[in-house]
Amino acid sequence: MNPEPLVRSAEELQPVAVERAEGASIQVILGPQEGMPHFFLRRFTIQPGGFIPAHSHPDLEHEQFVLEGEMVLHLGDRTVTVKPGDGIYIPAGLVHRYENRGLVPVRFLCMVPRTDHYSTNWVE
Repeated sequence: MNPEPLVRSAEELQPVAVERAEGASIQVILGPQEGMPHFFLRRFTIQPGGFIPAHSHPDLEHEQFVLEGEMVLHLGDRTVTVKPGDGIYIPAGLVHRYENRGLVPVRFLCMVPRTDHYSTNWVE
């Protein structure tokens, strides 16, 4: 059975601190609690000077889209600076880390497949 159409504003949702991160929060905009059958849609915010430590997800790929600000993104051995309008693909198992070295918050959308076993392997 398909869920009913739904519009949900991230502005209505309380941000939750990201585990092991500093100055980073997450809002689950759409997920299983809203009846979504296949994906989670989340919005992350990283404050100036904030970061999400190096980690990987063995079974989950990520698709992301930068909305605001610039951040340094470590993707395995590669380091890139991403900005508004950039799309990012992170394959399952790849170690990645986020840093906001700027003066304004970074906001990005992240979509991951729905799964019964979401796991994070922290590297730092």
